[in-house]
Formats: sequence, C-alpha cells, structure tokens
Amino acid sequence: MEKIARIDRRRVLGGLAALVVLPPGMAVAAAARGGPAKPAASKPPAGPKPPAAPQAGFLTGTEFGIVPGSTDDQSAAVQAAFDAAHEQGRPLLLPAGQIFVQNLAFPARARIVGQPGQTVLVGRLDNPVGTAETAIDLMLEGVGFSAGVGGPGGERALLEVADSSGVLLSNCQFVLSNSSGLLLRNSAATIADCTFDQLDVAVFSHDSRGLIVRSNRISACANGGILIWRGQPGPDGSIVSGNRVSGILAKGGGNGQNGNAINVFRADNVIVEGNVIDDCDFSAVRINSARNASIRGNTCTNLREVGIYSEFAFTGSVISGNVVDGAAGGISITNLDQGGEIAVCTGNIVRNITASSPTNPDVTPYGIYAEANTTVIGNTVSAVPGPGIIAGYGPYLKNVVIADNVISDADTGIGVSVVDKAGAVKIAGNLISGAKSHAIVGLAWEKVVTPDLAADAAKYPNVAIGDNTVV
Repeated sequence: MEKIARIDRRRVLGGLAALVVLPPGMAVAAAARGGPAKPAASKPPAGPKPPAAPQAGFLTGTEFGIVPGSTDDQSAAVQAAFDAAHEQGRPLLLPAGQIFVQNLAFPARARIVGQPGQTVLVGRLDNPVGTAETAIDLMLEGVGFSAGVGGPGGERALLEVADSSGVLLSNCQFVLSNSSGLLLRNSAATIADCTFDQLDVAVFSHDSRGLIVRSNRISACANGGILIWRGQPGPDGSIVSGNRVSGILAKGGGNGQNGNAINVFRADNVIVEGNVIDDCDFSAVRINSARNASIRGNTCTNLREVGIYSEFAFTGSVISGNVVDGAAGGISITNLDQGGEIAVCTGNIVRNITASSPTNPDVTPYGIYAEANTTVIGNTVSAVPGPGIIAGYGPYLKNVVIADNVISDADTGIGVSVVDKAGAVKIAGNLISGAKSHAIVGLAWEKVVTPDLAADAAKYPNVAIGDNTVV
C-alpha cells in the first residue's frame, strides 16, 4: 500500500519552456521577461476581428491608455480601468492583443470582458498577473492570462483569488507558465468553459467555500490538473464536472502527490462527475482522506498508475459508472490501517490493465481492490495480467462483498486474503470467464496459499462463497 508524503510543489523544469508555443493569437514575447523588446507581434492578432464598437454602457481599455501589443508595463493603465469599472458600475471591455502587467488588484463588483483567444494579460518579471481579495461578484469573461516562459515562483499563480465569493470566470485562457494557472483560497467561485494549457497545475483550490469547475479544457500540465485541498479535513462541497483533462505529468516526483488529473485532499462532500480524462502519470481521480466523495460517470484512459484511488482516511466514497481503460491498477479502495473504509464500487468498467507502472514500481496489476466495509457489485473487469478483483491485504480486510461482477481474461478471477485476523468477505454470483491461472484464490499477502478457495472455503471462517460461475 502506497504512502503519500506531504506535497512539495516544484516548478516545471526550464526545458518545458523550449517545447511550448502559445496558441494563435496568444503568442508572448519571451524577451519581455528580461526587459522590453520589440514584439514580433506588432501585427494585428490572428483570429476573429474585434467588434466594430463596444457594447452600450461599456468602458473601453483604450480610454485609459491601454496599448495592446506594446511591451511596456501597462499595469497602471489597466488598474485605472479596473477601478473605474468598479466605481462606475460599468463593464470594462479590454482590447485584443498582449498587455504586459503585474500585481493587478481585481476589484469587487466588476465585469471585465476580453476578446476570447486574443486579449492576453501577460505577467511581467515573474510576478502574478494579479489577485482578487475579498472580491464579491467579480466576473471575468474571455480574458487570457500568461507568463511567457517564466511565471510566479513558489506557490503563486497567474491569477490568485482569496477570501472572495460570487467569482465567475468564463471562456478565459490560462496558458504557458511555470506556475499554476488559477489559485483559490477560502473562496466561492465558478470556473466554466475555460482553457488551461502548459502550466504547473491548472486549478488549485485551498479551503473552498463553494467551488464549481465545469466544462473546462485542461492539457499539458507538469504536476496536476484540478486540485481540491483543505488544510484540515472538513466540508468543502466542490463540484468538478464535464471537464476534459489530458497530458498530466509528475515532474515534481513522488508516489502520488503529483501527476493526477483530479486530486481531492481532506475535502469532504466533493462530486467528481462526467469528466473525460486521458494520459496521466498517476491517477485520473485520486481521493485522499476525504469523506463522502462521489466519483461517477468519468471516462478515464491511459493512466500510468492506479486509475481511480480512494485512499488513507477516506470514508463514504461512491465510485460508480466509471470507465477505466488502460492503467497499472484499475480502482483501489484502500488504507484500512489509516481509517479508510466505507465505500460503494458499482457499475464500473475496468479493462486493459498493464503489467507494470512506469511511474510507481510498487504497483502490481489488478482490476479492483477493496479492503473495508465496501461493496464491489455489478462491475465488468476485463484483460488484467493479475487478479480481476482483490479483497484485502494480509489482515487489512473487513466486511467486503464481491457480488454479481463479470470478470474475463484475467490471470486470476478473484483473490481474497485468508491470513489470521482477516475480516469477513462474501463472494457470490460472480461470472469468471477465461481465467488464465485460477478462478478464486486465497492469499497470504501476495502469495497464493489456496488455489481453489471455493473448494476450501470451509477452512477459512472469514470467507463465504456461493453461486459463482466459472467458464
């Protein structure tokens, strides 16, 4: 069983910068990191033309002297425009083009609108683009954020939101930074239809007061996709739904603290639903020490460690209706030794498990693993070069039901811990087809001690077996 160390967010290796290019219309002059240089882009930005005239009632950035495409620091002009939007209660329309800024203060009760894919606020001198503190009812629409080849250091981000509520980001872009894209602390916010590309972490939430992350596109992040964390265990209630997440690496190393598409840590009552996740160094969804997590209807492919993880002091995980296609381990519900128990694992498809993990050599192949007070019912498991389903590890087994599952083309159909002090397990109504070695076995840790547990069940008082079909 894997242990997780305290997370140490490391910055992306400098070599990443040489590999990345901003999308059309968002190219950033890297020379601006060290001082002004003539931008390659004094030409009009590519893409759709800006509107001929601002909408009625809008302030415009040009009224405040904002010059898109200039490599000068325009923080003062942009801040003046932000403050006017707040004071006058009028929305602000920013022009298309690169606008170099640093340490802006995003105001409360303001609506700031850019031209999607064209308006880009670029952080200068490794500083954040800006922060929103105690910002109530702040709306950002179609605004891009970038840092070129640099980015804020440490735990900073391109945009930071703290102690705020009613924050809405829609159709914004966060691209190309060694830092996180969006960092939220003690805030209630909605992040919808945004793009996050070539960052350290896309969205990093600490101590949420109500976070919705929906329908975003996240790709090519060095250490994580969406992180929902709390300093201490407690209610969180974030909803992460309908996002497309791909290309999540673990440049910071570790054995699971990096490399996850969606990571929930100490945050209770979180829903992770309907996401499409592909190509991660570790897990598609990783729940650590959280209560009442609901992980449902996610499509998870090409994972290089365990596809869906519920670990450490979790309780009350519901894992249902997910697809895990390609992983070193399919679904793991573990760590009874840390208080991890109470889960439902039902209606999932787990298939095409790999023989080993390139990112965590401690992982051995399996379809579904469960330890305590857990039902594993109605799942379909196929193509596993190890056990299709495992109940327990040594004495870490208590009250597990494995019923009505279909297991095909696994090395072993079902494995059950039968060591002294292993708790109760019931195995009933499963269909096991094409098991290459054994159908149902008794295990002492990793070792098979009873190759036909159905025949020998009377020897093990913790095991009840009946009505399974082996073909």
